[in-house]
Amino acid sequence: MRHKVTKAIFPVAGLGTRFLPATKSVPKEIMTLVDRPLVQYAIDEARAAGIKEFLFITSRGKGALEDYFDHAPQLEQELLRKGKDELLEILKSTNMDSGEVAYMRQHKALGLGHAVWCARHLIGDEPFAVMLPDDVIAAEKPCLQQMIEAYQETGGNMVATMEVPADKASSYGILDVQEDMGSIVSVKGMVEKPEKGTAPSNLAVIGRYILSPQVLKNLNKMKAGAGGEIQLTDAIAQEIGGKEGVYGMRFRGQRFDCGSKAGFLQATVAFGLARDELKDDLRRFLHEVLSVDKAAE
Repeated sequence: MRHKVTKAIFPVAGLGTRFLPATKSVPKEIMTLVDRPLVQYAIDEARAAGIKEFLFITSRGKGALEDYFDHAPQLEQELLRKGKDELLEILKSTNMDSGEVAYMRQHKALGLGHAVWCARHLIGDEPFAVMLPDDVIAAEKPCLQQMIEAYQETGGNMVATMEVPADKASSYGILDVQEDMGSIVSVKGMVEKPEKGTAPSNLAVIGRYILSPQVLKNLNKMKAGAGGEIQLTDAIAQEIGGKEGVYGMRFRGQRFDCGSKAGFLQATVAFGLARDELKDDLRRFLHEVLSVDKAAE
């Protein structure tokens, strides 16, 4: 019986400079996608997958993120007094119980690998998940749940992967595939942001991982890699060919890169159209806008 994955790391220390000036005072992770902060989508996905402990790697200026998960007694009392029970339940679903969430500071921006390493003492000797809230995934079965079910079969280390166009491969970590078994691939190599034309496949790693504690031990010895940062990809790659191995999982769903403005806008439209109370008005508006654009041509 494999160890259950009950802990997840959320690296949220970035400055969000692509969203300035908004992120001058608002952490990017609590910018709203329709009516929920980006990080709430990741939390809901983690809970659906059985995660019980939520470890946030933060930095200076992220106080609003910590406040978001705290209880709001005055607001709760006001909603209760006005009989707004539905809103009260929505509000309560965002609360984190004492001991369920922990915050650790990443004092220097040394990369994703370094951010994950910051949580080593709270992970201990257990497998764990890493979730990047910038990657929002619309899926019938949440992506991390798909991965944990696959992990129960394979063990080892697992990364979520999707196919990308060849001209986009240099923006991702790319898998070098040993054996393609359909939804699961075994990995013989990983290349972080390969030069154009040198990618070993079109399978890109996106922001969902299930990792063995050995990866943290590898990070203990890591030096700066691509971009002068400590790369998580490099620490995972050290497990290729080992007892545990490394696998990629082609998840079922659509990923939105909400770390970019275009991706954030695309996600807003897609999630808006998925809401019964919004879809008719939004679809009508989009049709009108597109009709005007077409007429202008």
